[in-house]
Amino acid sequence: MVQSIPTPSIEMNGMKNRCETWLVKGWMTWGCLGLWASSVLCTPFAWAQAPANLPSRMEYHALASVTTTGEEFLLGQKGKEVALSGELRLPQGSRAKFPAVVLIHGSGGIGPAMDVWTHQLNQAGFATFVVDSFTGRGIVSTGADQTQLHSLSMTIDAYRALDLLAKHPSVDADKIAVLGFSKGALGAIFSASTRFKTLHGSGRTFAAHLGLYTPCNTRFIGDTAVTGKPMRLWHGTTDDYVSVAPCRDYVKALQANGTDVKLTEYPDTQHAFDNPLLPAKLANPVAQTTRDCHLIEEPRGRIINAKSKQVFTYQDSCVALGTHVGHNPDSTRQTLQGVLEFLKSL
Repeated sequence: MVQSIPTPSIEMNGMKNRCETWLVKGWMTWGCLGLWASSVLCTPFAWAQAPANLPSRMEYHALASVTTTGEEFLLGQKGKEVALSGELRLPQGSRAKFPAVVLIHGSGGIGPAMDVWTHQLNQAGFATFVVDSFTGRGIVSTGADQTQLHSLSMTIDAYRALDLLAKHPSVDADKIAVLGFSKGALGAIFSASTRFKTLHGSGRTFAAHLGLYTPCNTRFIGDTAVTGKPMRLWHGTTDDYVSVAPCRDYVKALQANGTDVKLTEYPDTQHAFDNPLLPAKLANPVAQTTRDCHLIEEPRGRIINAKSKQVFTYQDSCVALGTHVGHNPDSTRQTLQGVLEFLKSL
């Protein structure tokens, strides 16, 4: 039923014109178009169709997780409980249940690139759940001080998000993938570990594990024993924040173990290349980087510098300050296309 609501009279050029606003179900609205030469006309304006990248619904969920040290995580010990949150966006469409993607941010927290990803994924028909791993822990950024939060704790955040989404009536529990960025990519990729899943996960399993500029320079005991779900990584060869070289080695080890995994590399591509608000290259002189560190778990529960055989800390001589970030539109376009095509193939 169409309802007419009269609006106040509008005075223009000495003439009075009374317009009516028509409330119509859908996107059609009506407005007044003034013609200064003669009169004011009531003229319809409309969006013929809602933009496809807008979500049909947004929900904000409390997300119970825990914060652990690296040793606590690796030994399966319970850390400190923490209340986090996440944003769920459901795409447009008539499906009863949608495939979904859990997104795990990097050291800078939730930034503009995350908004690009959620819109692109929603437009492609995927629900998105963006985990905020920082605010509930009182963190703004870990870029200059990574000791504020061990990256492995974000693996637990990913598992908790999976459990939450699997219970949602509009999400297909068997088609939930995880996509991480930098610090969050460690959690996205290594949540495939059957050891870590046994220690901190549940009976649920991610449908796929995806990482952008993933830190692969820490090798864990049994890290090639994974769930068997496909894994995909994207990385710039000139990334001086997180080196791509260790990912090449890890991917080769996974492939030798029969895992469906692929690493895509882009030349002349900096860290955070998918952030559209960055220039082509921007120096970050205070950012901590472990690009020159080769770290291994030895013995179980302890991360050591593979060269010095000493327990790793951020005072280690291999830790450096000073990195670069930068947007690469072409690498971003190719990565968006690659991620969407891959997810649609699942």
